[in-house]
Amino acid sequence: MKIVIVGAGFGGLKLARRLNNKRGFEIILVDRVNYHQFQPLLYQVATAGLDASNISFPLRKVFQKSKNVRIRLAEVREVIPAQNKIITSNEEIDYDVLVLATGTETNFFGNQQLIERAFPMKSTVEALQLRHKLIRNFEDALLAKDPTELQTLMNVVVVGGGPTGVELSGALGEMKRYVLPKDYPELDFTKMNIYLVEGGQKTLGNMSEKSAEDSFKYLTTRLGVKVLTNTIVSSFDGSKVQLKDGNTIPTKTVIWAAGVTGSVPPGLDKSLFVRGNRLIVDGQARLKGFNNIYVVGDLAYMETPKYPKGHPQLASVAIQQARLVAKNLLKLQHNETNFEEFEYHDKGTMATVGRNLAVVDVPKPKLHFRGFLAWFIWMSLHLMLILGVKNRFFVFSNWVYNYFTYDQSLRLIFPEFYKATRKEPKDLVLNK
Repeated sequence: MKIVIVGAGFGGLKLARRLNNKRGFEIILVDRVNYHQFQPLLYQVATAGLDASNISFPLRKVFQKSKNVRIRLAEVREVIPAQNKIITSNEEIDYDVLVLATGTETNFFGNQQLIERAFPMKSTVEALQLRHKLIRNFEDALLAKDPTELQTLMNVVVVGGGPTGVELSGALGEMKRYVLPKDYPELDFTKMNIYLVEGGQKTLGNMSEKSAEDSFKYLTTRLGVKVLTNTIVSSFDGSKVQLKDGNTIPTKTVIWAAGVTGSVPPGLDKSLFVRGNRLIVDGQARLKGFNNIYVVGDLAYMETPKYPKGHPQLASVAIQQARLVAKNLLKLQHNETNFEEFEYHDKGTMATVGRNLAVVDVPKPKLHFRGFLAWFIWMSLHLMLILGVKNRFFVFSNWVYNYFTYDQSLRLIFPEFYKATRKEPKDLVLNK
């Protein structure tokens, strides 16, 4: 059975590893980059807490001893279900079974100004570009003569109060408090403002009320972040953010973490899509109307009794769906028909805000943790999920070093790289 897996995120990689060296399977794993990136820690790359290589793991190293998994570095241009093949930027690939695990990309909701000027953070490259932008802003601030220009360079606006926005805002707050005053003693960082703009009524909207309250308190009272709820960004011209209520915020840096949309290759009928550009699947994660096309992870929209509006777009959902698809494909290979149906087993959700500050919700039994204990749980789980002993060691070492020194050691500007990031984002390959 020839299985083509598109996407090496949490779902695609888990499926390939489950079928690795299984007899009767030929696996082709297609991705645009040759590494798996641990997205939950991208914000630490952006804020100089971790090196990009610490959260990235080469795909070919994962499958060095594999007899049946092959890697193809390419972009899928089209899916042709009628012919059981995909067309990539390099070749055409036939399949018996196709698995789409391409995940999501940043959703700017059609706002062209934000597409051109705001910084998304869905990939390692985007996190590095953001890091260079942040550091370079402070270098430019040293030379700024006009107070308005200085304030514009020092302000940072994060849009979106979900886990990514909260974690990034908290990390920036810690940089402002512990790191930047030592790096730039000429600058007055009491004038630096970090804004977290959220369109809803609370931060961490998908978590419990206690988590929302705790995260708001940590951000505002401990880390000095200005949290604006029930506030919507309407435009950004490169020097100021325009809010729908008529107020403006002077800034040169807007980080967009306010929404995602499914990253679907062309070729599939529009009737298969629902809100958020997700694909409709049945209880076995099969694409509606197809027996040999599966969709796992953030891209899959599956209605179940416990989740009638679809599952949350979390790594844990993608991993569990990949395990189920692997089981069913093994049964299919052995001509069994007792296929399993998927239901997500929620073990809990969590978010970190800063040093010793995190929130954890456990559904059964219903528990809520906060503070140091939640932060320790968050760290332990993320270390377990990172691929590779070496990567775990380096991440842990960096965390220990940062914890005791109140410092990060990766605030580097590479001139050749920065030649691109000095341009307006519309000139960068920030968005597909």
